[in-house]
Amino acid sequence: MLNTLRRIHRFSINHLVYPLVLSSLFAFALYIGRVYLSRNVTYLFLVWNLFLAWLPYTFSLVVAALHQRHSRAWWLLIVPATLWLIFLPNAPYIITDLWHLDERRPVPMWYDIGMLATFAWTGLFLAITSLYTMQAIVRDYFGRIVSWLFAFAAIGATGFGIYLGRFLRLNSWDVFFQPHDVLTDILPRLAHPIRYSQTYGVTLLFAAFFFVCYLTFVSMGHRQREHVRD
Repeated sequence: MLNTLRRIHRFSINHLVYPLVLSSLFAFALYIGRVYLSRNVTYLFLVWNLFLAWLPYTFSLVVAALHQRHSRAWWLLIVPATLWLIFLPNAPYIITDLWHLDERRPVPMWYDIGMLATFAWTGLFLAITSLYTMQAIVRDYFGRIVSWLFAFAAIGATGFGIYLGRFLRLNSWDVFFQPHDVLTDILPRLAHPIRYSQTYGVTLLFAAFFFVCYLTFVSMGHRQREHVRD
């Protein structure tokens, strides 16, 4: 039993479970404080969006646990890895909830800025950490170059997913329950990029933002490992 708890603890440390839980609890506490101050549930959608942001991270933990226990049974990773990719845009999507920032008395705007920033920060790092986990697994199977091609593709798909969610109001589960509607919205934009310039502008903007944040995170990890070796 003690050894099992130690393995879980070590796994949690390696995948940043504790700081992400702390950040999520802080965001939720700020929301509860806002409800108390305002006596209404404005911004309740932030709590729901944070829950959705945890889904890709959770799927990445499932993939990591399966890979750790059954490294040769790669087919066991297909379903959770696919679900991870489908739900990945939900995590950094919270950044776009800054769209809703407005003066809402009696809560001062500085409080709402801090609350929205905390939710956005948490969602972004749930995405970054889950992508880092998935890239490491791809690297184990296919090498460093393929792992970075995988990361670039996932980041691009995330930028496109953010556009679909914010501007077309599509949800990740629409892939399963309304696939025809999803294709109807997506295919014209792929076929006529000039006509749908906003699609590519938003996609490139948020993909670039995600990439810079992710590269910073990866570089900090490399720097820390080099420091430990020295």
